[in-house]
Amino acid sequence: MVTHYDPQTYPHEWNFLQPGTIIDQYIIERALAGGGFSSVYLARQMSNQHQVAIKEYLPRRLAHRTWGNRVVPHTDKTRPMLVRGKKKFLDEAKVLRELKHPNIVEVLNFFCANETAYLVMTYDYGKSLAGYITNKKGNLSDQFLLVVFPSLLDGVKTIHQHRLLHLDIKPENILIRAGGSPLLLDFGAVHPYPTNERLKPGNVVTNGFSPVEQYVAAGNVGPWSDIYAIGATMRTCIEGVSPPPAPNRKHLDTLTPATKAFHRKYPGPLLEAIDAAMEMDPEKRPQSVDEFLALLKEL
Repeated sequence: MVTHYDPQTYPHEWNFLQPGTIIDQYIIERALAGGGFSSVYLARQMSNQHQVAIKEYLPRRLAHRTWGNRVVPHTDKTRPMLVRGKKKFLDEAKVLRELKHPNIVEVLNFFCANETAYLVMTYDYGKSLAGYITNKKGNLSDQFLLVVFPSLLDGVKTIHQHRLLHLDIKPENILIRAGGSPLLLDFGAVHPYPTNERLKPGNVVTNGFSPVEQYVAAGNVGPWSDIYAIGATMRTCIEGVSPPPAPNRKHLDTLTPATKAFHRKYPGPLLEAIDAAMEMDPEKRPQSVDEFLALLKEL
């Protein structure tokens, strides 16, 4: 029984599966990323040598890896939260398996092992939109935006048609493949819509990209919430920095409208669409992907 967690006893490297580790029908090649809730690996399916990406549920504040690659809670108090999180992780996998769209990451399989859960996805080559923004310091062209975002929005429309919300759209969760084709990643915040299930305040929010209604338990989240995040992402593509957090804007909105700040560099209808998506009042935003796409089609 684990009663205490000492980081010196369980070093950081143990948070990752080592190259050559076999889990289920896959062999780990290397770690790709590690966040607060999960780790992502490049792996191969042993039967056909196809490369895949494997996402492992490992919330650092609740659990750690021990001998034999088992994921165990830090303490008895964190065990219930770890179990609930594992269920939500598997629910995400089930949801994603039903979402088939060329601009949404495809889930191939999911399974439990090492007392945790794994999600197997296609491995796509590309570069994150955040990387493009950093390299160009914003200043991405309107042509680039009009290649990436209509396709991305079509994928988001599919999510909404399945009565779901993504609720974590941001540059880091968008992969740009060859030719500019976007791929939407990370459905860890996916939420049913409409639903009586309350959104936990601050459960998954990203300052600058999450709308104000996502910060409160009774917030009126809906398709318009994802549209705010897309508008904020588009603005970041041209400005190079993320917008102020929505709660700050609600208190005192110092964000200059895109139509005023960038009118000399970008087409007016594009900037108007961004401003509409980033309205603080959810009812003033486009209420659906089709409404937002209609604004972009005016270009």
